[in-house]
Amino acid sequence: MTLHRPHGSLSTGADPVSLTPERAGWSFCGLHVLRLEPGERRVLRFPTDEAAVVPLSGACVVETEVARFDLAGRRDPFAAVTDLCYVGLGTKFEIRSEGGGEFAVATARATESRPARYYPAADVAVEIRGSGQATRQINGLLSADVDGPQKLIVVEVLTPEGNWSSYPPHKHDELAAGEVPLEEIYYFRIAGGDGFGFHRTYTTDGEIDETVTVTDGDVFLIPRGFHGPCVAAPGYDMYYLNVMAGPAEERVWLICTDPRYAWLWDAWAGVPPDPRLPMTKETE
Repeated sequence: MTLHRPHGSLSTGADPVSLTPERAGWSFCGLHVLRLEPGERRVLRFPTDEAAVVPLSGACVVETEVARFDLAGRRDPFAAVTDLCYVGLGTKFEIRSEGGGEFAVATARATESRPARYYPAADVAVEIRGSGQATRQINGLLSADVDGPQKLIVVEVLTPEGNWSSYPPHKHDELAAGEVPLEEIYYFRIAGGDGFGFHRTYTTDGEIDETVTVTDGDVFLIPRGFHGPCVAAPGYDMYYLNVMAGPAEERVWLICTDPRYAWLWDAWAGVPPDPRLPMTKETE
């Protein structure tokens, strides 16, 4: 399986990303990033998947046969926390945007049909995690404690330039005490035209050990193993959208920190968080 999918390698037509579970080479989660021109409409239906529409830039209307959601969206991922909506298994829906923009559609294989639902930006939990140079912002768009989806988990992470996130490294690839298996997609956006960062994923058996340079629009797939850090190069803030789903009956996010680096959590106790965070709030 090719884990690093650089910008453009998953594009279909004008859309920057079209990633099904089959194209990823796994079983549960997918991601589509749609680029809509002003006034454009797009009709979607995922027969085996539930989905969430997350505005990356611009506003849109999402409409099913029984519900309509007007998403205010945002200027870009670094400008504000966005509102979003959930669409249940197999539901036909339309996305249209008067002003145009980019809209992420995160998907997960599901077996239960659940009603569509709107989530205002003001209700999205914002967490400041870590401390010092490892401080980052977590926006819990559809985190495991948010009601609605059967399987789908969606969060976004903002890392100020020069900081480390997804650190200490952690994994969620087996059913064990304090851990559940989840596939995970990282979709990166980097502020600044020439910006870049780094990402590492590895397994203890050495079968996977990749440290890659990521640029704006790259995707990285995590089928298993420890992942982290993600490092934002000085001068370039980093954003990534995480999409997760797995085989467990219960929709939970339980992780195992790499034991070699777990000591860092205690070492950071009392160290103040980076004062640049939070980077975004619910309104611009």
